[in-house]
Amino acid sequence: MSASAKSIRAWEPFTPRGVAAFAGASLGRLLLVQGIVALLAAGAIVWFIGTDCFPAMGTAIQKLPATGEILSGRLDWLGQSPELLTDGRLLAFDVDLDHSGQIRSTADVQIEFGRGTIRVFSFLGYMDWSYPRDYIIAFNRNELEPLWGAWRAEFLMIAGAAAAIGLLLSWWLLATLYFLPAWLFGFFTNRDLNFRQSWRLSGAVLMPGALLMTVAVLLYGIGFWNLVSFSFAFGAHFLIGWIYLFLSLLFLPRAPAASNRGNPFRQSRKRPE
Repeated sequence: MSASAKSIRAWEPFTPRGVAAFAGASLGRLLLVQGIVALLAAGAIVWFIGTDCFPAMGTAIQKLPATGEILSGRLDWLGQSPELLTDGRLLAFDVDLDHSGQIRSTADVQIEFGRGTIRVFSFLGYMDWSYPRDYIIAFNRNELEPLWGAWRAEFLMIAGAAAAIGLLLSWWLLATLYFLPAWLFGFFTNRDLNFRQSWRLSGAVLMPGALLMTVAVLLYGIGFWNLVSFSFAFGAHFLIGWIYLFLSLLFLPRAPAASNRGNPFRQSRKRPE
């Protein structure tokens, strides 16, 4: 890449020109910006879980009976069935041993505990998961409430760390998948771009979509967006990466013209005698 392109300091991944600057930046600069975006996204996820998910889970635990467990893949439930444990805007929990369908929540996601399966409802339908058969899982207030109180903060920390690390790993994997198509497009549009620069560019183009998803989590958490809008944003953030990938290539300098000197296929023309 030319010296003029390298002199452009990469600092913002919001515009195609700013993203293009990361092609000529150092790997450390890209990782620094990715780390900042990953921390912002992880913070939004932690806020969402702590504000919108954990209160519903805590209320559901308080409504469990004093005894009960999941043993050999079966729920030992001593309370009435069906029974609604908690019903919020985003998350609802209920127990319906036979999945009779008598409880239908208006929450975006409803988690129903049956006799042998967990059924999760959303606007897409429902899906069942069987209980593990090799473990004994407490399903009662006396055991779960103290554990919930003791480990709630730790769960948030683990969720935040897992989100940040997972995002960084997914971005590096996607950059590895994207860099070859990016290099090919740059080659056919006569852009000054090698493989390493293409990988850095491919890693930078993922940042605008990640920032969109961070805002989407916040808007969904405060109730400004519903689950359908959030799902559209989730799909759009992949498309934004591809749009930025091709637009940012247009802001890269053109490759220098190849010299004809030393071209073995060039034929010399002799004057006729």
